[in-house]
Amino acid sequence: MNDLMAVDILLNPDASMIALAKEVNARMLTSVPAPTGFALDEHHQPHITTLQRYVRTAALDQVYGAIDNVVGSVDLSTLKLTTHGIAHMEVQPSIGLAAVVVRPGPEVLDFQARLIEALHPYTESGGTADAYFRTDAEPDINAPTLTYIENYVPQHSGDNYLPHVTVGLATLADLETIEAEPVTPLTFSASGISIYQLGNNGTAAKELKSWGT
Repeated sequence: MNDLMAVDILLNPDASMIALAKEVNARMLTSVPAPTGFALDEHHQPHITTLQRYVRTAALDQVYGAIDNVVGSVDLSTLKLTTHGIAHMEVQPSIGLAAVVVRPGPEVLDFQARLIEALHPYTESGGTADAYFRTDAEPDINAPTLTYIENYVPQHSGDNYLPHVTVGLATLADLETIEAEPVTPLTFSASGISIYQLGNNGTAAKELKSWGT
């Protein structure tokens, strides 16, 4: 058993957001097909990250209990988000990891803050590729992924939180065209909360436990 596990506590989007994510993902695959590109499937679930951390594997039961306490204090129907564009980060030369970017409601920010506090006793730094779920198709974990999870708090929480739904890989040239296109905002809600073991590029690769779905 590895000492640390890279985990993602996430919001499962409702059916309207899942449909949009799959539509955009299909377009990504025309730009960067598999096996470099990836389809949204059982190892790449559409989701909205609220917290990514390296936690002690031996403390997973305590992690689940901490999340359970936070989820029990939240009305899922109040966790609202609105799409407002597509953005990317470069993960390979000339290729970007694309996401539908969303604006969180205040209840989502409060939920994130509660999770950070609840999981703090079980988090550690120094996670390596061994902390991730890997497959034959994606046996490696790239450096941007390792760094992103290490620095998630404080670089990607609170005022710096930029929630998004990862939708695939595309060339930077294609992304320039896609990101310039107008977007019709979509307001959607969470259908549940889950914790996943992360895969490469921060994908939700292996479900560990779910609440409210």
